[in-house]
Amino acid sequence: MQASKTRRKVAPIAGDNDSGEKLDQLLLSSAICNNEDLGPFVRKAFASGKPETILHHLRQFSRSKESEIEEVCKAHYQDFIMAVDDLRSLLSDVDSLKSSLSNSNSKLQSVAGPLLSSLDAFVEARNVSRNVGLALDSVRICVQLMELCSRANHHLTASNFYMALKCADSIERDFINKMPSSTLRKMLEKQIPAIRSHIERKVNKEFGDWLVDIRVVSRNLGQLAIGQASSSRQREEELRIKQRQAEEQSRLSLRDCVYTLEEEEDDEGLGGLGDDGRDNYANGGNGGFDLTPLYRAYHIHRTLGLEDRFKQYYFENRKLQLTSDFQVSSMTPFLESHQTFFAQIAGFFIVEDRILRTGGGLISKIEVENLWETAVSKMCSVLEDQFSRMQTANHLLLIKDYVSLLGVTLRRYGYLVDSLLDVLSKHRDKYHELLLSDCRKQIAEALAADKFEQLLMKKEYEYSMNVLSFQLQTSDITPAFPYVAPFSSTVPDCCRIVRSFIEDSVSFMSYGGQLDFYDVVKKYLDRLLNDVLDGALMKLINTSIHGVSQGMQVAANMAVFERACDFFFRHAAQLSGVPLRMVERSRKQFPLRNSRDAAEDMLSGLLKEKVDGFMTLIENVNWMADEPLQGGNEYINEVIIYLETLVSTAQQILPVQVLNRVLRDVLSHISEKIVGVLMGDSVKRFNVNALMGIDIDIKLLESFVDNEAPLFSGADINQLKTALAESRQLVNLLLSNHPENFLNPVIRERSYNTLDYRKVVTISEKLRDPSDRLFGTFSGRGVKQNPKKKSLDALIKGLRM
Repeated sequence: MQASKTRRKVAPIAGDNDSGEKLDQLLLSSAICNNEDLGPFVRKAFASGKPETILHHLRQFSRSKESEIEEVCKAHYQDFIMAVDDLRSLLSDVDSLKSSLSNSNSKLQSVAGPLLSSLDAFVEARNVSRNVGLALDSVRICVQLMELCSRANHHLTASNFYMALKCADSIERDFINKMPSSTLRKMLEKQIPAIRSHIERKVNKEFGDWLVDIRVVSRNLGQLAIGQASSSRQREEELRIKQRQAEEQSRLSLRDCVYTLEEEEDDEGLGGLGDDGRDNYANGGNGGFDLTPLYRAYHIHRTLGLEDRFKQYYFENRKLQLTSDFQVSSMTPFLESHQTFFAQIAGFFIVEDRILRTGGGLISKIEVENLWETAVSKMCSVLEDQFSRMQTANHLLLIKDYVSLLGVTLRRYGYLVDSLLDVLSKHRDKYHELLLSDCRKQIAEALAADKFEQLLMKKEYEYSMNVLSFQLQTSDITPAFPYVAPFSSTVPDCCRIVRSFIEDSVSFMSYGGQLDFYDVVKKYLDRLLNDVLDGALMKLINTSIHGVSQGMQVAANMAVFERACDFFFRHAAQLSGVPLRMVERSRKQFPLRNSRDAAEDMLSGLLKEKVDGFMTLIENVNWMADEPLQGGNEYINEVIIYLETLVSTAQQILPVQVLNRVLRDVLSHISEKIVGVLMGDSVKRFNVNALMGIDIDIKLLESFVDNEAPLFSGADINQLKTALAESRQLVNLLLSNHPENFLNPVIRERSYNTLDYRKVVTISEKLRDPSDRLFGTFSGRGVKQNPKKKSLDALIKGLRM
């Protein structure tokens, strides 16, 4: 033992190793002690080609460490011996413990055997139970899935696409991830998108069919809406007529009459005009205005997450439809197609208004406004083009009325129609020019067809149609029939033409955006009367009148036209909604005064020609009669007979004022004719007896005038006598005892104011004394001169100075 405890000596390193090797050995020893990597040392040794050196160094290190190990072993040897002794003592205890554990294990094995078999049976039963539960859950899921699939199929069969989509969404959300069968899951993953695609195709087809059907529906709807506006306008017109009648009665102070204006209820209802009607139409009501396919398609696409795409698709298709609605067929006259054209557009925007309000954002207000602006622009362009081609006023009026009804209809839905009304106002002048042209032709035809005979009316309706309808009656008492009117057929024919012009003018101006249009209607009415009717009558008077009877009838017609013109302006005011008192206050001169004056002048001229025929008998007068003529000259008797016949006939048709003016003109002409004969070359000289015969002639004329006192007023009688003033004053002057009083300005102004002094001189020189015969100068020499002759000579001398 002692020998083993002696420390082994490590052989010292040969002293002949050089310092390099010592250093390498120290570095290697240090690296081993520090547990460093020896790779660099190995590589270096092999790189230098001396691997033996590193082996030698390792051996040196190993020998150096053996001695240290030996010393450590010696130091712990005693402890190791003691530990071995302890382990030996524990070996017996371990053996006893082992036998005890073996016995316990045997007992545990005998006891746990049955328990383990029971546990195995329990685990197996539990696994079976778990599998059965999973199977039941799978069956339950499959049953619910089959129910949903069956329900989805039922909804698809019934075209209840929304519920079918809901079923598909529920299957995809609640069952597809829980599905135990991969085959069934794959089938569902394939069929659900197919169902959605099928539903999308079906609703798109329904929507396409709706797009086709809605065009027909829109046209019918537009026609119905415009028809409703027309009916409403007609009721308003009837109400205004009743109101005007009530105002007229009130103006005439008929206080005992009570007028009740009742406004009828609009029971017809456009289905789409009222709120309830709109709901009915939206649900496929009376007019077939059914939006269900559209809303279902929109709802389905929204459910599919394709809302924006469907909105765009809807807007583009409706825009294309509107564009196609703008097409005007060149094969059909616009007059025949304009109602369909505008009704289609009206129905389109009535539908769009409904969709805007009830579509849940399917179309926006800005999109509808853009469509409307496009439509207005196109309609204005079409109207401008069609109006520029039209040459018939009635055609233009028909289209204008329908466009104005279109404006009224769409204004109810909030659309701006000012641009359309501006186009109508822009063609106002052209319409009236065409209307004036038509009236000019009609008036010319009416005047050409006139036979210048008094109009015979056998029935009361004829009297109402030709007299009362134009307020031409002079009495409120209905005459007995048959009734002969003082006018010819020209008057009612022209009145109908003018009344139609007024109504057409008011119709064009009404509902055109301009409220006060009476001045415009009056302006064109003045043109019709002043230019057209007055011009046509002037032409008739100047070219077509032959004979006194025709001239008298035309003059009588002009008197009736004067009453008719008052009716024209009152009628225009009533239709324009202007109070009659304003019309009466602004009434101007008779618009047909030129033709009236021409008719009276023409009648006077014809009468003068007739009178001139009788006045030729004045050549038979004995201007140097031996004694005065008692019963008047022959010519004056013929003239008076003709004048009496004339007055008897004329008073039946001519108003008193017209007859007075014409008769005054004729009497003035007779007076001038008498003075002209005395002044003319045919009468070289005349005596007092002949002058007294002329005085009797004038008295007969004055007596004729006095005999007409029942017909004329006192002022009219005086005016008629004034027409004979020149011849009367001339005879009075020549028969007076002091003719030289004519030289007195006061007496001349009072008694002889119509006489021309030149005529007085000429005629006075022709007056001879009854004793003044051929060669009377020689027989009368030395006889005292007649004082009257002396006064007459003084007059002649005074006037010649």
